[in-house]
Amino acid sequence: MEVNSKLTLNVQSEVGKLEAVMLHKPGREVENMTPQTIEKALYSDILNLPIAQKEYQQLYGVLNKHAKVFEVTAMLTEVLKDTQKREKLIRRICQTEQAMSYYETLISMSAPQLAQTLIEGLPAKPNTLTSFVQNEFYALPPLYNFYFTRDASVTVGNNVLICKMANDVRMRESIILEAIFGSGIFFNCNLVDTFEFAHSPSQPINIEGGDVLIARDDILLVGNGCRTSTKAIDSLIERLCKDKQDKRHVIVQELPETPESFIHLDMVFTLLDKNSAMTYKPLVLDHNMFRTIHIEVDNGKVSNISTVANIPSVLGKLGMDIEPIICGGDNEWHQQREQWHSGANSFAIEPGKVLAYARNIHTVEALAKHGFEVATAWDIIDNKFDTEKAKRCVITIEGSELPRGGGGPRCMTMPLRRQSL
Repeated sequence: MEVNSKLTLNVQSEVGKLEAVMLHKPGREVENMTPQTIEKALYSDILNLPIAQKEYQQLYGVLNKHAKVFEVTAMLTEVLKDTQKREKLIRRICQTEQAMSYYETLISMSAPQLAQTLIEGLPAKPNTLTSFVQNEFYALPPLYNFYFTRDASVTVGNNVLICKMANDVRMRESIILEAIFGSGIFFNCNLVDTFEFAHSPSQPINIEGGDVLIARDDILLVGNGCRTSTKAIDSLIERLCKDKQDKRHVIVQELPETPESFIHLDMVFTLLDKNSAMTYKPLVLDHNMFRTIHIEVDNGKVSNISTVANIPSVLGKLGMDIEPIICGGDNEWHQQREQWHSGANSFAIEPGKVLAYARNIHTVEALAKHGFEVATAWDIIDNKFDTEKAKRCVITIEGSELPRGGGGPRCMTMPLRRQSL
C-alpha cells in the first residue's frame, strides 16, 4: 500500500461522521476450520466463504464511499518490510504461541507471504513426539475472527487501546494490531497496551472492543461479561482518566455468560444518533439480575459507584436523552431471534445513518417506524440512494453467512477518526 501522511486518530463518539475506519476482509482463514475445530475457533457453524465475501463487499463498498479505509493485511505487509519490526513481531508471536521452532521458517518468507501466513495460519510439522501426539494441524492457528476488527483494539479520543483478548485463539490479533499502531508508519496516536496492566490469575485482565462504547467524550459505556473483566475496567478507568481534570462517567452493564450472542455490550445496545439507540429490551430495559453500574470519576479518581436503573435512564440524567428503538420490534420472540443474529449490532456512519443486517426484518421495520429510510447497500454503492439527502436512514447488508461468525456491522468495523459532534 502507498503510505502518505499519517492520520491523527480521534474518536469522541459512536455516531460522529466517519472519516477513517479499519477493516479486514474475511479470507481463507475463515475456511481453515472443520466441525471439530469450530468451538476452539469460537464459531457455532462453518461459513461459506464466497457468500460471506459477497456480503462483506457490501459493507466495504458503503464504507469506502463515506470514509478512508485502512486494510489490516495491507498495513501488516508494510510493517513486515522493516527488518527490525519484522523480527520483533515474529519473535513475540512465536514466543507467545510456543512456536519458536518455526521462527526461521517465518523469517525467511517475503512480507506479503508472511502477512498471509500470520492471518491464515501456519501448518504444523509433527517433528517431535509431543507435536505428533497432540495432533495439532496448525503451529499457528488461523485468525478465524479477524474480520471482527472491533475487538482487538479500540480508539478512544487519540488513544488506541490494544485489547487483551479473553481467548488465546484471538491473542495474535492484538499483537498484530499493536505492531501496526505502534509502527509509526500510518497513524499519530497514543498507544495504551492492556498487556501491561497488572493482573493476577485470580483477577484476570481481559477486555475486548465490542464491550467499549463512547456515548460522549466524557461518557464511556462498558460491558462486563465473559470477554471483559471488572479488573480490566478498573485498569481502563485508571489509565484513561488519570490525567483528566474534569468529570468523567463510566457506565458498566453486566452481561450474561451465555448464550454466545451476549458476548459483548454492542450485541445488546448500540447508539444510532445523538438521541436514539438500538436496544435489546429484555436485557437493557426490563427488570433482571444484570446490573447497570454508574462510576463517577473526578480529577482522575473514582468518586462514586452506584447501581442505576438502566443505560438510557442514567444517560438521560447526564444530559443525553436516548430513545430506545427495540431490536426485533414489539414481539418477544422476534426480539430473541433477531438479537441472536446481531440485530442490535448497528454501526453509524454519521448521526442517524446506520448499517444493519437485512435479515433482521422486524428490527429494520422498527427503524422505519422511527423515521429511518430503508436503502440497500447496493443502492448506495450504485449511486441509487444519496445518504446526504436523507435525514435518517438504515443501510441494509445481506447477511446469511456473516452473522454465523457471531457479529454484525459494528463488530466488523474499527473507527479510526470521526468528526466531533
